[in-house]
Amino acid sequence: MTILFHDEIFLEGLNVNKPFPIKSTIDSRRSVRSYKMIPVDEEVLESIKNFAKTIWVPFNHSVEIRFFNAESTKALYTVMKSPPNNVAFIAETDIVSISKVGFVGELLILFAHSKGISTCWFGHYKLSELERLMPHLQSKDQLKESNMGYGYSKGETTGRRAICISPLGYYEDKGLRLMDRITKKTSSFRRKEIKELLINSNDYDKLSDDILYALDLGRKAPSAANSQMWRFAFEDNFKTIIISMPVGYKHFKWEHPNVDIGICACHVWLGLIDKGYDPSVTVKEDLGRAVWRISIK
Repeated sequence: MTILFHDEIFLEGLNVNKPFPIKSTIDSRRSVRSYKMIPVDEEVLESIKNFAKTIWVPFNHSVEIRFFNAESTKALYTVMKSPPNNVAFIAETDIVSISKVGFVGELLILFAHSKGISTCWFGHYKLSELERLMPHLQSKDQLKESNMGYGYSKGETTGRRAICISPLGYYEDKGLRLMDRITKKTSSFRRKEIKELLINSNDYDKLSDDILYALDLGRKAPSAANSQMWRFAFEDNFKTIIISMPVGYKHFKWEHPNVDIGICACHVWLGLIDKGYDPSVTVKEDLGRAVWRISIK
């Protein structure tokens, strides 16, 4: 199921009749790694699929959203049992395409949350099991290239493939892993203050309330191990927000943090939309990382 581009749907959907309340949805959404082994309500699932068909973003991309079913085993996610319903985000494996997966995919993740459905971004998963459940690879060589098939981030591979996947289901707190219980009460919801995320902290006092609102939603984006690797800079008299990670940044566990940068950019964009703007968005590769620019007139 490929995401479509519809200016009219976007203008009516996000600017007038928003498909979800932006701030409260971002504020309340949490990553979930324990699910009830029951399918998503058919009507709710259909609404999520319909949303995927009509998502519009202000840039070209080739991200494909594909829904698939899985058995209730640890064969796919390895750290938890799969709920029946799941979703994959498929794209090319260059830096910009990977980052666009984060932006586009987060829109679906947020919409699902607004419908009462829990999710979690997974870049580490068993690729061979995903291929069994949802054939999508262009060649068998892709499995060989990806470190015996354990997720995209465990080895580079060429061609289109699932960059990340997510369960879709209902939160189950019984039998929650000890690590999840600890992080739920400590680090997982904590976010750095906006001033800590500015490349130049002196810029803080020059930012308008609307820009600060958007940055506040940006800093609440999910990231691998809650690393919050994004940093903000500005151009055009603070009317353009630049979102990137530091040059040379390496995460101790997650090899493709450009996904996370795309998620953060999505939140910032939504924040500006929530304030009534129609922001323009560009993303380019610079010094081995994705750099997003979101501008208001």
